[in-house]
Amino acid sequence: MLSSIKSFHELPDTTRMQYYSRDTSHGVAYYTNFDLYKCKEANWRNSLEIRLGPTPPEPEYVPEVCREALAEWDGEVVKLGEELMGMLCEGLGVERERLKEMSFFDTRYMSGHYYPYCPQPELTVGLKWHTDPVVLTVLLLNEVAGLQVKHGEDWIDVEPIPGGLIVNIGDILQMMSNGEYKSVEHRVLANPYREARVSIPVFFTSSMTEKPFEPLLELVSLEKPAVYEKFTLSDFMRKYYSEELRGKSVTNTYKVSNI
Repeated sequence: MLSSIKSFHELPDTTRMQYYSRDTSHGVAYYTNFDLYKCKEANWRNSLEIRLGPTPPEPEYVPEVCREALAEWDGEVVKLGEELMGMLCEGLGVERERLKEMSFFDTRYMSGHYYPYCPQPELTVGLKWHTDPVVLTVLLLNEVAGLQVKHGEDWIDVEPIPGGLIVNIGDILQMMSNGEYKSVEHRVLANPYREARVSIPVFFTSSMTEKPFEPLLELVSLEKPAVYEKFTLSDFMRKYYSEELRGKSVTNTYKVSNI
């Protein structure tokens, strides 16, 4: 999977430009900086985004160089995602299938990020500080460092582990768990190494974009009232994509004012 995404990004410019688009309606888009027109600076990376479910794109829209590997990876990451969500439900003390029953498993998309060598990495970043606006993220990455997570007021390097995966809690799960789980604030430094950094997150969320969601009722009581108001995914995503990446700014807008 890593080599196929790397191979796509290292195709000749004229070949890659056939896929360049900010329009995701076909289920495939190749671009740089989704918030390019809303931010003050550009991130030093390119991205290939592909919708995996519930309706994958027509095969001809998926670059041939990564088509086969992507199909195989999707099959494996679905099984992993289901297991992870079951474990997270058990951790909350709710039924193992609770998140799956709420359709927080059926929609997923992949981003194949490519961070090339940056000659002046101190002047920009690879990816700005943010959280993921989803339920869960499963991240595959190569051995080039650059990912950092925020712990307190400090940024901590996440050293790549060969063959390892990183799992991020997303904003939606933070709100659904009534704050029991915390979405991780993270960023990527501009790449100072000659070897490109490749990362491939798969994001899990729901297709029920207009359904009102709120913290799981099993986690709300007089002793611990709801921390977050009702919300819809469509409203959340509209706010998320209407501004540049910036920490948990959107999640905080749904907090109950008297909590």
